[in-house]
Amino acid sequence: MNIYPLFFKVVFSRMDPERAHEIGFRMIRLAESTGVSSVLRRLTAPHPSLETEAFGVRFPSPFGLAAGFDKTGAGVSALADLGFGHIEVGTVTAQPQPGNPAPRLFRLVKDRAVINRMGFNNDGAEAVARRLAPLKEALERRFPRARPVVGINIGKTKVVALEDAVEDYRASARRLAPLADYMVVNVSSPNTPGLRQLQSVEALEPILRAVQEEATAAAGRDMPLLVKIAPDLADDDVAAVARLVTTLGLAGVVATNTTITRDGLTTVAREVEDMGAGGLSGAPLAARSLEVLRLVRAELGEGPAVIAVGGVTSAADVRARLEAGATLVQGYTAFLYEGPFWAWRINRGLARRS
Repeated sequence: MNIYPLFFKVVFSRMDPERAHEIGFRMIRLAESTGVSSVLRRLTAPHPSLETEAFGVRFPSPFGLAAGFDKTGAGVSALADLGFGHIEVGTVTAQPQPGNPAPRLFRLVKDRAVINRMGFNNDGAEAVARRLAPLKEALERRFPRARPVVGINIGKTKVVALEDAVEDYRASARRLAPLADYMVVNVSSPNTPGLRQLQSVEALEPILRAVQEEATAAAGRDMPLLVKIAPDLADDDVAAVARLVTTLGLAGVVATNTTITRDGLTTVAREVEDMGAGGLSGAPLAARSLEVLRLVRAELGEGPAVIAVGGVTSAADVRARLEAGATLVQGYTAFLYEGPFWAWRINRGLARRS
């Protein structure tokens, strides 16, 4: 029985959402520092039948944690103890930045959704790199059979002009690639002014070429590189990005980021309007994200990977995305509502059907 929803209702639902997130994350890290997570690790470890290979990397489970939860790499090992097959750190920018002014995170509880306009708040590539430096070795000691995979998601620094975006992404790749199992270029957040303009093939191609070159040189090996796209792209533009991925020989696509649409919500429209701008994530995104996944897979064929994210709550949701062509699946928003044993429940459900 999952008692976390009751705890959420009584405790966290009364708090400012960003404050609740900080406290919840602190509790997860506290479990690690006190040794509790060593017990959790044995309980939540994915069944060996769930091991998955993608872009030459072995994942202990196809289900992982999307970028956005751990923006600074402060709790990757603690999150790994909860059963996630991979943790995607970020979004990280070349320069540190505080993000947008608060309030900037809002819950739509009736819709099992969140609106955020965080704005890539993070410590910058240099600080995140120092924090992640000992991580892989530590994870290999903890998980001798198959350690959780570490992805790093990079974005454009807000104060950097769009015409200088290539060098900004290149700087992040240079510093972070040696510490990543795979990297993701984020050009699809709605919370950095102008960023989504970089999703056009003409703007995107030089960024991806530069990051691919820089990451491979810095890591001393072929770096699996993916691009994260918005669900709000027109179908033709989704297909164009997928074709570019094939042309450049990239590892794949992450589909999808948050949406700027507000269609089909249960929450009162006035309340939603009062929350203001930002990206919507969670259950309302499920249908469109699944559509984009199918579009991308149809365009890519059986080659590059697709990491599906958007509206994932249950093992059935993960399975549906795998059956639709996803190589891996990520979640985030449901973690806020489902609690610390969420990944374990999903992995258990997947193993029952494997």
